[in-house]
Amino acid sequence: MAANDWTRMAHDVFTVEIEGLEAVRARLGESFARAVDAMASCKGRVVVTGLGKSGLVGRKIAATLSSTGTPSFFLHPVEGAHGDLGAIRDSDVIVAISYSGKTAEVVSLLPALRALGAKIIGMMGDVTSPMAKLSDIVLDIGIPREACPMDLAPTSSTTATLVMGDALAVCLMRAKAFTADDFKRFHPGGSLGQRLRLKISEVMHTQNLPVVLETATLAASLSVQNAGGLGAVLVTDADGKLRGILTDGDIRRHISKKEPDFAAPVASLMTKNPRSGSADNSVAELLNLMEQAAITVLPVTRDDGTLLGVIHLHDLLGKGTVHFTV
Repeated sequence: MAANDWTRMAHDVFTVEIEGLEAVRARLGESFARAVDAMASCKGRVVVTGLGKSGLVGRKIAATLSSTGTPSFFLHPVEGAHGDLGAIRDSDVIVAISYSGKTAEVVSLLPALRALGAKIIGMMGDVTSPMAKLSDIVLDIGIPREACPMDLAPTSSTTATLVMGDALAVCLMRAKAFTADDFKRFHPGGSLGQRLRLKISEVMHTQNLPVVLETATLAASLSVQNAGGLGAVLVTDADGKLRGILTDGDIRRHISKKEPDFAAPVASLMTKNPRSGSADNSVAELLNLMEQAAITVLPVTRDDGTLLGVIHLHDLLGKGTVHFTV
């Protein structure tokens, strides 16, 4: 088979899986909201269970929940039926996964879990299945077809399951006001956790900064911005103290006018007294600040306002031009 045939087949797989996700997304509604509320108010742990491919995806969902502020673990349904139910409390929420909704090992476990007082969220592709009838809340992950050419191997269905788990986790992060600082505490050994512990002085840009004086024109500022590659120009006075910032958005709004004035002084267009960070701030602190303020570029100054450097959101996430050596 020619290389372009493989590429075409791969495109078909992506198309089928995307169609599956769109179908699941279209059905999101009250049940999903109830599931988030139940998990957010859970006083115990979120316990995920499933068998086979559903179990593998379930392990990932449990891991994602735990690392983003929702205590969770995976319970193998067979082990659960042979003594591991002793780990379950009535304050726990169960997320049971079976695409068919008929997996015997999972379905047979649910009455025992209900007897222990745990709330059950069922994730399945058949909302009329036995598992649906035993669930307090039903999440429909049904997809039109698998990407497998025989419509047999779990492909689109496992993708839909995984994305449903991610959607729950992300909503719970918002519900619990989970921050980058929380992420740092839960990831002391990972590369992102290490980055979050760094000081801004270790990652900020300090050379060839896109800086202009207050008296510079818009035309001159555009030239400096393009050379800087950060999507913004920093504006200082003659003593090097930060006076403002001119971003891509500011420039676009100005030049969208019928007759933009490229000779206009940058001081008339900039955002005055912008937010800034300190070189002693941690990456986690400024990542929180930038996310809350919905900004991507942040100047770094001394206490007296003297410009020291600049950071871009991508640098904090390890996607920019700064290379972390940790």
